[in-house]
Amino acid sequence: MPTITAAGTTVSYTCAGQGPGLVLVAGTGLPAQLNYGHLADAFSDRRTVILPDYAGSGQTTDAGGPLTVELLAGQSRPELVRRLVLVAGWPSPDDARHKLAIDLWQRLERTDHDLFTRYLQLTCFSAPFLSNLGEEGVTQLIAGAPPIIPGMRKQIELDRHADISKMLPAITAPTLVIGLTRDQVVPVERVRLLHRAITGSQYAEIDSGHVVVFEQPAELVRVCRDFLFEQTYDDPVERERASRHST
Repeated sequence: MPTITAAGTTVSYTCAGQGPGLVLVAGTGLPAQLNYGHLADAFSDRRTVILPDYAGSGQTTDAGGPLTVELLAGQSRPELVRRLVLVAGWPSPDDARHKLAIDLWQRLERTDHDLFTRYLQLTCFSAPFLSNLGEEGVTQLIAGAPPIIPGMRKQIELDRHADISKMLPAITAPTLVIGLTRDQVVPVERVRLLHRAITGSQYAEIDSGHVVVFEQPAELVRVCRDFLFEQTYDDPVERERASRHST
């Protein structure tokens, strides 16, 4: 697996496809391949899809100290971002429910990892999705959950106190914010706050629990492609591709 040194860490990543780069950033504790690997082909016809493991996940080395937003951003080259999609994000930790949820995650993980894993499946997926899986499917879901590693603990701790509210007004790239109507981890009301804090951002909602990449992958891909590939061909490569598709 290729690596690159960034922000004091050795970042492992995979890439596929051709065209301008599209970086798919995984959620808390998940290696990029586990989070987005099954979606890479949905974008690789138009983009070079890059899946990086953030510090503490997959094969990327731990930076050694606490994780910060600045450290993780430094592994993604934010100054190169031309379009941005934010899925189930939140602006700040200043919310009593958020603090309660992260505190419970940490207490459960320290006490009983199996119990922690079961609780995550219960809250990260919507009720209809879990019910439709059946007992055998839920058992397989629990068995396939990634093991806890020190880096995951650091990422959860960052979830507890990360505050990006003052950074949001500085975002100038066209941005799409996606809320998930059945999300119990980041309630959709919190995502709407994120949208309102980013000037000119677009907003969409998907009927899904928190792990939309597995619950509603086709709908997520459709919404993202509509935004990423809309007819604003200010890139010569995209103009050429558009011309070929239209003939």
